[in-house]
Amino acid sequence: MFIPVAQSAFKTLRHAQPRVRLYFINKNGYSSQVEYKPIRSVLVANRGEIAIRVFRACTELGIKSVAVYSEQDKMHMHRQKADESYMVGKGLPPVEAYLNIPEIIRVCKENDVDAVHPGYGFLSERSDFAQAVIDAGLRFIGPSPKVVQNMGDKVAARVAAIEAGVPIVPGTDGPVTTKEEALDFCKKHGLPVIFKAAYGGGGRGMRVVRKMEEVEESFQRASSEAKAAFGNGAMFIEKFIERPRHIEVQLLGDKAGNVVHLYERDCSVQRRHQKVVEIAPAPRLPTEIRDKMTEAAVRLARHVGYENAGTVEFLADESGNFYFIEVNARLQVEHTVTEEITGIDLVQSQIRIAEGMTLPELGYTQDKIQPRGYAIQCRVTTEDPANDFQPNTGRLEVFRSGEGMGIRLDSASAYAGAIISPYYDSLLVKVISHASDLQSSASKMNRALREFRIRGVKTNIPFLLNVLENQKFLHGVLDTYFIDEHPQLFKFRPTQNRAQKLLNYLGEVLVNGPQTPLATGLKPAEVNPHVPTVPLVTEPPQGLRDIIVRQGPEAFAKEVRGRKNLMLMDTTFRDAHQSLLATRVRSHDLLKISPYVAHKFNNLYSLENWGGATFDVALRFLHECPWERLEEMRKRIPNIPFQMLLRGANAVGYTSYPDNVVYKFCELAVQTGMDIFRVFDSLNYLPNLILGMEAAGKAGGVVEAAISYTGDVSDPKRTKYDLKYYTNLADELVKAGTHVLCIKDMAGLLKPEAARLLITAIRDKHPDVPIHIHTHDTSGAGVASMLACAQAGADVVDVAVDSMSGMTSQPSMGAVVASLQGTPLDTNLDLRDVSEYSAFWEQTRTLYAPFECTTTMRSGNADVYLNEIPGGQYTNLQFQAFSLGLGDFFEDVKKAYREANLLLGDIIKVTPSSKVVGDLAQFMVQNNLTADQVLEKAEELSFPKSVVEYLQGSIGIPHGGFPEPLRSRVLKDMPRIEGRPGEELEPLDFSKLKEDLKESHANISDRDVMSAALYPQVTNDYLHFREKFGPVDKLDTRIFLTGPKVGEEFEVSLEKGKTLSLKAMAMAADLKPNGDREVFFEMNGQLRTVHILDKEAVKEIHVHPKANKSVKSEVGAPMPGTVIDIRVDVGDKVEKGQPLVVLSAMKMEMVVQAPQAGVVKKLEISNGMKLEGDDLIMIIE
Repeated sequence: MFIPVAQSAFKTLRHAQPRVRLYFINKNGYSSQVEYKPIRSVLVANRGEIAIRVFRACTELGIKSVAVYSEQDKMHMHRQKADESYMVGKGLPPVEAYLNIPEIIRVCKENDVDAVHPGYGFLSERSDFAQAVIDAGLRFIGPSPKVVQNMGDKVAARVAAIEAGVPIVPGTDGPVTTKEEALDFCKKHGLPVIFKAAYGGGGRGMRVVRKMEEVEESFQRASSEAKAAFGNGAMFIEKFIERPRHIEVQLLGDKAGNVVHLYERDCSVQRRHQKVVEIAPAPRLPTEIRDKMTEAAVRLARHVGYENAGTVEFLADESGNFYFIEVNARLQVEHTVTEEITGIDLVQSQIRIAEGMTLPELGYTQDKIQPRGYAIQCRVTTEDPANDFQPNTGRLEVFRSGEGMGIRLDSASAYAGAIISPYYDSLLVKVISHASDLQSSASKMNRALREFRIRGVKTNIPFLLNVLENQKFLHGVLDTYFIDEHPQLFKFRPTQNRAQKLLNYLGEVLVNGPQTPLATGLKPAEVNPHVPTVPLVTEPPQGLRDIIVRQGPEAFAKEVRGRKNLMLMDTTFRDAHQSLLATRVRSHDLLKISPYVAHKFNNLYSLENWGGATFDVALRFLHECPWERLEEMRKRIPNIPFQMLLRGANAVGYTSYPDNVVYKFCELAVQTGMDIFRVFDSLNYLPNLILGMEAAGKAGGVVEAAISYTGDVSDPKRTKYDLKYYTNLADELVKAGTHVLCIKDMAGLLKPEAARLLITAIRDKHPDVPIHIHTHDTSGAGVASMLACAQAGADVVDVAVDSMSGMTSQPSMGAVVASLQGTPLDTNLDLRDVSEYSAFWEQTRTLYAPFECTTTMRSGNADVYLNEIPGGQYTNLQFQAFSLGLGDFFEDVKKAYREANLLLGDIIKVTPSSKVVGDLAQFMVQNNLTADQVLEKAEELSFPKSVVEYLQGSIGIPHGGFPEPLRSRVLKDMPRIEGRPGEELEPLDFSKLKEDLKESHANISDRDVMSAALYPQVTNDYLHFREKFGPVDKLDTRIFLTGPKVGEEFEVSLEKGKTLSLKAMAMAADLKPNGDREVFFEMNGQLRTVHILDKEAVKEIHVHPKANKSVKSEVGAPMPGTVIDIRVDVGDKVEKGQPLVVLSAMKMEMVVQAPQAGVVKKLEISNGMKLEGDDLIMIIE
C-alpha cells in the first residue's frame, strides 16, 4: 500500500515554528520525550549518486542542500546539484578528503547547516563522525553514535544478536589485526572462513579462504583494502556458510522506540562479495521464513535502541535456517528497490525521523506497509566484465540512457564528456525496474539496459544482460554462488561501438595524417562517382556460375570449350588496379558497381576479383578484411564466376606454407564464394603447382592451371623457354587434371606471332581443354596479341574496362569488344554497357590519385621486351624506387632488373620470384653495382633476404637449376632446401593459432585465423586496427584516405537501414596536458568529441610509454591505478603467473602477473606512481 504524505503541512510547520516539544508513551510501556525540531539545511558528507539522491529529497521537502567535494571532484555533478558546495581536503588524497571530519564540521558551522547526512561508505559507519556532528550542535541523520559504534563493531553486533535471540555464525570474539591470529583461528575452526573488514562493509576487504596456504596472503590483501577504504585494517573472521542466500531486511526506527520493517531484499547475485543485482522482495522465500527473519530483525533493532534507517543482513541456507551477518547502520545502495515496492521514500523518512517525527505520525505502521510487485536494481559500473571486472576509467564520449515506464535511474556523473576517475567507486548509474512480477520487472530492466549507449569506457552491461536472461535468475533460484557457477554469464557479444570508433579514426586522420601511406603528393579528387542504375527488384540474368553450382567444374569447362565466341575475363576488380593503382582500390568502390556488373556482364567467363596482392594489401593498407570483400561481392554478383590468383604452394603469400594451410585456404575460399582458382607457380615448378591444383580441386573449385610465360617463342635465339618447354608443361598440367589451361603472360611479352605459335601448338595437342590467356598491355600490343590468341583457338582472354586498361594493366575491354563485333568471335557484350561501366571507373580512379601510376609512368613502354618486368610489379617498383630515393634512377632500376634476372639464371618472373629480381635490382642501383661486381663480391655482400632465400630453394627450383657460382658464393655454408619447400614443414595447428589470437583479440573467426596463418604480423596489426577504429571500409574513399574538411557533412552507411550523418566541426588548437588534441564532430545532430594523441606534438612533452599489446614481453597496466607494491626488480627471473606489481584503484587492489617466464629487462614504474590503463609497467624478456 502506498502512503500519501502531506508535504505542504510539514513545510508550513517547519517554517512557522523553530521548535516544538512533543511527548509520547510508546506501546512497549516506557515513556520518552521526543523533540521535534525542523531541519532547514542538510550537508551531505558524501559524493556521487547518493549525494544527489539526498539533495533531491531535500529539495522536495523545501530544505537547503549543501555539498562537499574533493579537489578531484571539482567537475563532478553532485556539487552542481546542491544549493551550495564547498571544497574539503585540499591537498589530501581523493578518499581522505571525504574522511576529513574537522573540515566537514567546519563547513557546517561556517554555513549555517542544521544536519548532516552521511550517505553510504566513507564516514557513514564511523561513530566518531556521528559524535562529532552532535558535539558540534548539529543533527546526525542516522542512528545514535553508540548504535553506530556497536553495530559497526562486528563483535559487539554479534553479542547484541545473541542477546536478542537472533541466530549467528561462529566467528572471532573481536577484531583480528595480525595474520598470526588469523592463522590460529583457521587452524582451530577449520576452513572455509571469510575475512571481513571490522569497521566497514560493501564487500571491501572481504576474502573467502579455502586453503591454509592462502590464509596469510589473503589476510594481508584484505586488511590492506580495509585500511584504504575505512582507515582501519582490523578484520573479523567467521565460518563461511556454503551456498547461502544473502537476504537483508530494511528497517526504520524512530526516537520513540517504534520500529517497522519494509520487507526484505535478495542480494545473492554478488561478485567478490559485492552486490551486483538486488531484488525486492526476495523471490521464492517461504512466508514463514520471511516472517521469522523480519521479526528477528525488528527484535534486534528494538534491543539496541535503533533509530533511523538501517538494514539487518542474514545468510539463509537451503534448509530454511538463517544467520545474522551484520547490521548496516546507514542507508544502503540498494534502498531503491524497497522504495519502489513500498512507496516509502527512505531518504525523506530519515530526515523526518531526524527532525523528531515518529513512525505513526508519518503513517508508517506495520499493518499499512505492504509490498507491491517486484523491483530489481542493477548497478551499472565502469568495469570490464571480459577482463575480470577490472575498473575502466576515461572520458564518457557518449552517454544515452534507457528510460520508460517502470524504470528509475539514480546516477551522478553520467553524461557525455564526464571523466570517470580511478579514485572512487566504479558505480556509474543505478537502474531500477518495477513491475507486477519478477519476469516482467526483468524484462523492463533488460529493455532499459539495451537502450543504453555508453562509449569511452567499458561497462558491465553485457554481463548484467546475461544475468537478466538466465532462466534461474528469472525464476528466482538464487544463492551467492550464482555468478561463480554460471560461466556462460561471461560469454559476451562485444558491443560494436562502430560510430564512435569511426569518429576516432577520422580524428586520427585529421590530427596525425593519413593512416595508409600515400605514394605521391596528389590528393583524392572531390567527386562522387555516378553509379549506373540497375533494376533493384529484378534478379540479375543467369551466368556461367549457374553451371558450376549445379553441375560442377567439369561441366563448366565443357560449356566454355563448346562456345564458339570469344569469352572475356574482366580484371578490373583485381589485376587492373593492382597494376595501375598499387592494389589500393577499396571494397567500398568495388561494391558500388557490383550490381551493375551482375546485370550487364553476365556473359563474362569470370570476374577476377581476389587473391594475389589484394589479400595482403587489404589487410595491411586498406584495413579491411579480404574475406568480407569476397563475401559481399558474392552477394551482389551471384551469377558470374569469380576467379582468384593462387600462388600454388604459396597460396596468396610470398613464402611456402605447410600443405594443410593451402588446403584449408582453398576450402574456406570456396565456402566464401570463390569459383575458379588460377593456380600458378612463380618458377613454373611443377611440385608447387600440382599441390595448389590438388588443394583447389579438393575444395570443389574449378582448377585453372597457369603456365607463367617469359622469353619469346617466336625468337629462335631464345632457347631456354622454347615452344617445347611450354607444350611439355601443358601436357603435365592436363595429365594432373586441370579443368582449364591458362597462359599467364605477366609482363606482356607475348607478341602476336608468338601468341599464334603457342596457342596453336597447345590447341593441337589438347583440343578439348579450354585455353585462357592472361596478359598485360605494358608494350601497347596487348589488344593485337589477344586477338591473335582468339584467332588461334583460345577460348578466353583477359581485359580490363577501358578507363582501367592499358599500360601495365590489361588490354581494353571496349577495344576487344568492338574489334570482334559482327565476327564469329563476337563477345556478345554491348559496347554501350562497357562505356557506362568505364565512365564509373574513370571518375572513381581520380579518388586514388595518391597511387596513380601515371604520376611516374605516362604511357606504355616497349622496353618491357628487354627488362621483362611484370605489369603488376612495374608500377609498384616505381613507387618503391621513389620511396628509396631512387626516383630519378628508375631507368637504371629497369636496366638493373634485366641484369639481375640474368644473374639469377633468367628465371620466370611473377610474385614472389619477381620480387627477388626487383629486390636485387634496387640493391644493385643503391650500391652502384654492376652484374660483374655482384658476382665478384658475392661472398662479402649483404644481399636482400628474398635473394638469399630464393637461392636456398625456399620458393622452389627454377627451370635449368640455380645459377652457379653465384649460389655457392652467396650461401657459402648456409642450408639448402632440396625438393618442394613446403613438403618438410609441419602441419599448422589451427586450433592453437586460434587460441593464441584469442589471447589478444576478441571475436576471432576462422577467417581471421586463416589470414593469420598466411600473414601473422599483418593480420595481428589489422585486428588491433579493427578493434580500435571499427569498419573504416564503410567510409567514402576520400574521407578514408585524407579525412573530411572542417564543416563538411557526409554520410556513412553501416548496414542496411543504419546510416550515420556526420559533420567535422573543428579541431582544438591547444593540446591537453597528456598530448591529446580534441576534435569535434556532429553525429546525427548531436555534438561528439574525441581526444586524439598528437604524435608530433607529444614529442615535446613527457608522456608515460604505453605497452604494445601485440608484444607479449611488454607488461601493461590492466587498469588505471596507483602502484602500491613492486615485487620484482630489473634482472630478476620470473615465472609465468608470478605476481609482479600490486595496483590500487577504486578501492580495489589488483595483482599484475607475469604473462610469460623470463627476465625483467626494464622497469618503468615506481611506488606511488599513478598509471593509466595500458601504461607500460615493465619489459620481460
